[in-house]
Amino acid sequence: MMKERRVAPALVLGWGSVIATCMLVMPFLRRPEHRHLFITCITIAAGAYIRTLFLLDRVSPASRRALLISLALAAFWRVPLLLKPPTLSSDVYRYVFDGKIQRLGDNPYVVVPADHPELHTAETRLMNHPLLPTLYPPGAELFFRVVMSVHESARAMKSALVTCDIATACVLLLWLVVSGRNPWWLLAYTWNPLVSLEGAGNGHVDLLGTLCMVTAAFMLSRGRRTIAALALALGIAVKFLPVVLLPLFWRRIGIRDAAWALALLAMLYLPFLGSGGPPVGSLRIYLARWRVNDPIYSVLRHIFPTNTLVPSTALVALPVACGFAVAVWARWHWPINSPATWAWPVAIALLFAPSVFPWYLLWLTPFLFAPSMLPLAVWTVSSLVIYSSLPVWTAGAIEYGAVAIAAGLMIFGQSGLVSDFIRRNNRMRDVV
Repeated sequence: MMKERRVAPALVLGWGSVIATCMLVMPFLRRPEHRHLFITCITIAAGAYIRTLFLLDRVSPASRRALLISLALAAFWRVPLLLKPPTLSSDVYRYVFDGKIQRLGDNPYVVVPADHPELHTAETRLMNHPLLPTLYPPGAELFFRVVMSVHESARAMKSALVTCDIATACVLLLWLVVSGRNPWWLLAYTWNPLVSLEGAGNGHVDLLGTLCMVTAAFMLSRGRRTIAALALALGIAVKFLPVVLLPLFWRRIGIRDAAWALALLAMLYLPFLGSGGPPVGSLRIYLARWRVNDPIYSVLRHIFPTNTLVPSTALVALPVACGFAVAVWARWHWPINSPATWAWPVAIALLFAPSVFPWYLLWLTPFLFAPSMLPLAVWTVSSLVIYSSLPVWTAGAIEYGAVAIAAGLMIFGQSGLVSDFIRRNNRMRDVV
């Protein structure tokens, strides 16, 4: 088999400049006024990002200066996204309100924002669903409180989440280096348009969960069992999604490690237990009513009866069960330091979920550093088509059609058909 030639870092930087150009335009676009320009920028940025993924493993690991420039480029295009108000989601204003009322001694799982106009600022009046109390788990709520104790603003919240973004990149780089992987794979995370838009742009708390999840994965792969267990517990307290990863910890952590993790969860939940019930807020209403980007769930809900007030137990349990089953399989068949071991259980759970907002896929973004993760990498960027104001079925066909094509390419590539084509194509290019 012919050895693949190295790719010049300048070629990767060229694609990065394409992503940067599109991302620098994004903060100034408004929907639906700039609908076509938005779709164009998202499409070009996504295409450049996916093209970059095919190059990363062929860049020399010794090209450290070029890698630093690439990371600086990613930081550069995040700045206007951070400074401008969010344009694609208003969730960050709920975070600000929840953090503020906690500092005033109120319980966000009980307080209905619309009932307390005196507590609002110009920013928090922009929040969505003010007739419902919060639905975020206690780990996220305490994070909101800490950030709001520094400064009560959406920019402060977004800045804190960009800090989580940077920390995730640092943990991922350390993981790549100590595991002997090419550090250029770090760009699979830092150059991902979804990470920039939902982090610096929209300020979604999922970035905190992403940091917890990649820390758990790295620490468990290094045998740091207690830290890994604590990181997973904190991730579950941010959002319940990583609960499907529990089988990966079976017989890899001790009873003491599990006890520490349970103690951390108890400490996070304890401040919110005085409201006369479990701290879930409007979570049940969310599970029963919210239906966004749910191609599989929309079929299954015709099989399992449900209504708009109480979610079907079977439908709620199905995504967790599917993700859990994949994690059980991965526990015995895949190495713990493989990105697939951590990403695919979460991805399958999301695939069966009643709502799949683009920012939910942030949990997958640190684990795209292998060619086999191409379908998930495509999903992270194709999900952005939801913001395009296209008809629901058209957007869904584009999003999941792109994932299906990527999965087909990966399968055929493993069989040698696509890889042979790529090698023949590379012979006609001048690469270093």
